[in-house]
Amino acid sequence: MLAGVAPRRQWTSVRSPAVVEPASATTAGRYDAQVTRIVIADDHPLFRRALVQAVREIVPGATLAEAADLDAARADLAAQPDTDLLLLDLHMPGSHGLVGLAAVRAEFPAVAVAMVSAHDDPGTIRRAIDHGAAGFISKSADLEELKRAIACVLDCRTYVPPARADRLPAHGPPGDRELAVRLASLTPQQFRVLALVAEGRLNKQIADALGVQERTVKAHLTSIFERLGVRNRTQAGVMLRSLALNDPAQAEVEG
Repeated sequence: MLAGVAPRRQWTSVRSPAVVEPASATTAGRYDAQVTRIVIADDHPLFRRALVQAVREIVPGATLAEAADLDAARADLAAQPDTDLLLLDLHMPGSHGLVGLAAVRAEFPAVAVAMVSAHDDPGTIRRAIDHGAAGFISKSADLEELKRAIACVLDCRTYVPPARADRLPAHGPPGDRELAVRLASLTPQQFRVLALVAEGRLNKQIADALGVQERTVKAHLTSIFERLGVRNRTQAGVMLRSLALNDPAQAEVEG
């Protein structure tokens, strides 16, 4: 288990690069269920059940919600802004790699997000932490490790799988940290516009989707281009899509 040197009492869209160090392997104490709300977003029911069991043992009586895709998770967070933690599958419907993480961090910066995946290579973990994740939990973890991971994040520390700790790179790909900072400078509505641009939507389509006027979309795009340091919508879309990660499991199925 690894812990950041500073506790996180209030979440921000992008934290300083995570400096991690070995911490006690014991599970942290229980937490006040009256003030703890956790959303578990994973499209695999069996693994959701394992996460629910781990949470119940760490925070007995905590308020739990489950979601099988990113849209459901975001809707839940919008309805319950007092949520403390989101456990988010790296690859699930609506969440394409780190794009889902970036979207949640933009819309709900006060909610801690821990990524969950069977594909826990050190490079992906590093990128997730740099883009604002509170931790990274491997789906190969047993119940005791799940409990330690959740306790660590609830204790305002950064968790990565112990087996990957020694191989975690100091930095992500060139420019990735700057991209994280630039994306974090966008407002929630600007990020929604950017996400639709990345899908290839036209201004009128974006305006209809968001229930705003087309000139509002154009104003948002001007600000987005400036904050991202790009000249046009194509470059902006490419920047966001760079966070998308191929799902190895899906590739195996298609192969």
